[in-house]
Amino acid sequence: MKKPISTIAFFAASALCCAACSDNPYTPENENGDNTPQKTVMQTTTPVPPAYFQSAAEQGRVELMHYESKDYTRADRPTTRKPAYIYLPYGYDASKKYDIIYLLHGWTGTAEQYFGLPGMPQMKNLFDNLIAQGLTKPFIAVSPTWDKDNQAKGWGESTQEAAVFSQEYINDLVPAVESRYSTYAETTDDAGLLASRSHRALGGFSLGAITTWYVFEQAFPYTRWYLPMSGDNWHIEMYGGQTHPQETAAFLANLVNASPYKDDFYVWYAVGSDDVRLPQTHNQAMAMAELSETFNARNFSYHQKPGGRHDFNAVWEFCYHALQFFFPKENARPSKTYTRTSRIDDVMADPSFADFGRLIFPVNRDYWSGETLEQLQLTWYNYINADKTVEIVNYMKTHADAGNRIFYDIYTDEEKAADPQKRNTGLFFFRGNKGAPFAICNAGGGFAYVGAMHDSYPHALELSKLGYNAFALIYRPGAQTALEDLARAITFVIDHAEELGVRTDGYSLWGGSAGARMAAALGNADNLRRLTGRTDIAQAAAAVMQYTGYTATSATDAPTYACVGTADGIASWQTMQRRLQTLAALGIPTEFHAYEGLPHGFGLGQGTVAEGWLNDAVRFWQTQSGVTRIKPTTARTAKDDTIYTVNGMRRNSLQRGINIVNGKKIVKK
Repeated sequence: MKKPISTIAFFAASALCCAACSDNPYTPENENGDNTPQKTVMQTTTPVPPAYFQSAAEQGRVELMHYESKDYTRADRPTTRKPAYIYLPYGYDASKKYDIIYLLHGWTGTAEQYFGLPGMPQMKNLFDNLIAQGLTKPFIAVSPTWDKDNQAKGWGESTQEAAVFSQEYINDLVPAVESRYSTYAETTDDAGLLASRSHRALGGFSLGAITTWYVFEQAFPYTRWYLPMSGDNWHIEMYGGQTHPQETAAFLANLVNASPYKDDFYVWYAVGSDDVRLPQTHNQAMAMAELSETFNARNFSYHQKPGGRHDFNAVWEFCYHALQFFFPKENARPSKTYTRTSRIDDVMADPSFADFGRLIFPVNRDYWSGETLEQLQLTWYNYINADKTVEIVNYMKTHADAGNRIFYDIYTDEEKAADPQKRNTGLFFFRGNKGAPFAICNAGGGFAYVGAMHDSYPHALELSKLGYNAFALIYRPGAQTALEDLARAITFVIDHAEELGVRTDGYSLWGGSAGARMAAALGNADNLRRLTGRTDIAQAAAAVMQYTGYTATSATDAPTYACVGTADGIASWQTMQRRLQTLAALGIPTEFHAYEGLPHGFGLGQGTVAEGWLNDAVRFWQTQSGVTRIKPTTARTAKDDTIYTVNGMRRNSLQRGINIVNGKKIVKK
């Protein structure tokens, strides 16, 4: 279990694993403890674009409404009249239905706090721009107060009112607002509020976050989306999220598990890394994440703003990200395709992908982050192209919906029952021409996870466009098990060649980083026979390797194509070059490319100096296999001479300083 933080400052670092450079293909990739990435469930947020704080061309409006509420701290006190500020999106139409979020202020705040103060237009502008830019669909926002007369109180009185606000929220505030404005609540009785819960969010900052947790605890069924910012649950005791995080998390888990809505909620938990409330929030978040059967990626995420303090700069940033997650625009469209803002969890849960959807993204969530396709980040990888990610998942969905099989198990049900980890393996098939040779692409990930979305799916998809049949292998982390899985994958494709429609001779093995070690190891004829236990399977015609420091060589290695960036801090380009020189001296065909300024994990290299390297690798493979006439399945466009920066990024024209054109440096003064 995670130990609680007892100080305000919290520091988390993750060392970069360099074991992908190890010589021994059977050595665990992360065997050196000092280089093992530290496990974390925390995701960092990115700043709001400054333009989003400026007035939008299409502006919503803010209205003030009053409603009657009881004083739930004292039954003998009279009903009070309370204010709430209502944000209505541009073009608000009472004939349409809108999602809604309620935002609670912190201690000493008032109902005006979020968007009712003329001198604080940032939140309203943020809402307007999120909607105008298509990052969310139009929504309604409400800024109320728990204080009975909308005036700051002493700490004790405010905490008393916050502790019972859930009753006002359900009995008075929500019915008053949603009977006046058009939301998904057909009625505002108990049945109507429960039926519309999927379109209702609640968030709060500081004491407002604590109030949000009280609502979660006391009125959980009425709201699906929760946004507590810089605060914890106080059921065990005040600041219990800090002092008793495990007990607090267990209480919340029991509450959720007892509810019929246990599989239908989401908590987007957030705090700044320099926030005075970090210990409360962080300790509780980590303890909740430990209870992964209840709080997991389908219903819980934890976020930190780097350098964020206990102020509205953090609140704006959290709302900017959370609202895109709660109310994404595509939910309002009938489209069945994915977009950049589609949720990763929605992709994995898509019925089109049956029970293999969970394998599309890495099973080990410690090494990736992001809630939407455009936010996907993978440890050790650079230049992740969101448009390519969208293209890949839409390719998968289109083919699956058309009845084409896109995923194949490589182990039997009996083998998976005997070793449950084998359930996390398989081949994603990107079809080329029937009877064309095949390639198996192996993603890297330090043998700790499989970074397929950037390091094998894109390669397989592009190979299929060229007419080749391509498979992306999802394997078990660990050097030995990964090699076993690749050996089984080769055997599976060979044994099912007729069913798959692939040619068995002249195949190739591809890989990046740890995956390149796999390709090299199984490209070796001796290893192939030993690991498959077969003598009837031909050696690969070519091994295509990206960015790995693997140095083992043998006279039985396959012809090898290799590429790497000169700025790769994990795999030295000189090391890769020396290995190929050794292979060439053994009479083995080789081809080597080093790309100026590129770091580790550039994948297809789109938009960089390495763009087009895959076509070079295919030509090398064709030469070795003798199969050169493959009809592309899609039209290809010629690659123009392009200008790049020294770190490999595309430029529109020559700029002052160093430019890279066709691999050569051009200096413009």
